[in-house]
Amino acid sequence: MTDLLTPIQAALNLPQTPLTFTEAGALPSTFAVTELASASIGAAGQAVAQLIQQQTGRLPGISVDRRLASFWFSSSIRPVGWQVPPLWDPVAGDYASADGWIRLHTNAPHHRAAAERVLGNVTDRAEMAARVAPWSAAELEQAIVDEGGCAAQMRAWQAWQGHPQGLAVNAEDLVQRQTFETGADKPWLGSVTRPLAGIKVLDLTRVLAGPVASRFLAGLGADVLRIDSPTWNEPGVVPEMTLGKRCARLDLKTPEDRRIFESLLKEADILFHGYRADALEQLGYTANELQTLTPGLIDVSLNAYGWSGPWRNRRGFDSLVQMSSGIADAGMAWKQSDKPVPLPLQALDHATGYLMAASAIQALSERLKTGRGGSARLSLARTAKLLVEAGQVPEQPALRAEELSDQGLVAEQTAWGQAHRLLAPLTLSGTPLQWDLAAGELGSHRPQW
Repeated sequence: MTDLLTPIQAALNLPQTPLTFTEAGALPSTFAVTELASASIGAAGQAVAQLIQQQTGRLPGISVDRRLASFWFSSSIRPVGWQVPPLWDPVAGDYASADGWIRLHTNAPHHRAAAERVLGNVTDRAEMAARVAPWSAAELEQAIVDEGGCAAQMRAWQAWQGHPQGLAVNAEDLVQRQTFETGADKPWLGSVTRPLAGIKVLDLTRVLAGPVASRFLAGLGADVLRIDSPTWNEPGVVPEMTLGKRCARLDLKTPEDRRIFESLLKEADILFHGYRADALEQLGYTANELQTLTPGLIDVSLNAYGWSGPWRNRRGFDSLVQMSSGIADAGMAWKQSDKPVPLPLQALDHATGYLMAASAIQALSERLKTGRGGSARLSLARTAKLLVEAGQVPEQPALRAEELSDQGLVAEQTAWGQAHRLLAPLTLSGTPLQWDLAAGELGSHRPQW
């Protein structure tokens, strides 16, 4: 089995002890995706176990079901009598250019508009393919990025390692952790069964990685309040990612909503954000400003391409990072395909989400011990390096197919209708992962604790 757990434990300052992994088989990929799923979820579980031991003297046992971990990296919700909207915009995807491949990410209307400002308006994929074909991939990538859009040329890992951004992000730590001098004297209000009870989490993240992190914390009893801008929507992932959370909207560019945001922030224990590297600073919320507003705050952030280098402020998503960093290119060679072959699911997003959750819980343990706040910075591209450097793996047997018995018995009354959730992939003795709130629409709650 590929060892991805040890480098993750080292990055998070967790004891490098083995965990129990159950179930055989793996997702079909040239990279160790099932191992990444299991190790990242296991590390998040280990951070919880360390917190419980610190507070109670008792260390819970940890077990990760590799098969369920793999399934959760795709989706956990099983609607009854309704369907989750499609994940992808009709023209999002990979296109052949004059000299290689490029991926266009057009899920958000303003990102599609940016691509169409460069390529012209299109009605379907065939039309888009004809528009992309004459372009050089590098030139088109830059033109779309310059318009505020999202695109990624397919590069080989070797090319990425020589690219200025690849060089920069690959020199970064997997988790960049920092401790602040500002402190908070807040006692542990949790219990073995709900270790994060009383912890307020303000979640400014979108799409997958950050919402995975806050969903995990909600499953341990945290009070998660998600904040979106007035216009943002992501219908294809909301039923999956709002489990256990209240969701409100604020416009941080208006004085009134900033005032509300700052009052929420003052009471928060953990802040998750996934803005581009300087976006929160430009709104006036630097790391120091956050600690002044909320002494002892735990500040966990992620971006796509890393925190240094020329692309530190570039918009990006899991599927784009897979193209940039050599993953889709390696998959193409492995499959002997004539087009890019990505990972079977958005593994960089999900894994980074569990690493964010683990980072937040580790920082909380530190704060309970010393009173000091802390921060952690992660990126999808640095998680990609972890996966690629673990090496390509021989083909493994397939995972056992999903069965009805993999779902929890209780029906979840979501905003769209009844649904079931898959059983949790992580077992912590005495600490069930359970969510008190069903998935709901963005903006369905007031912005208040």
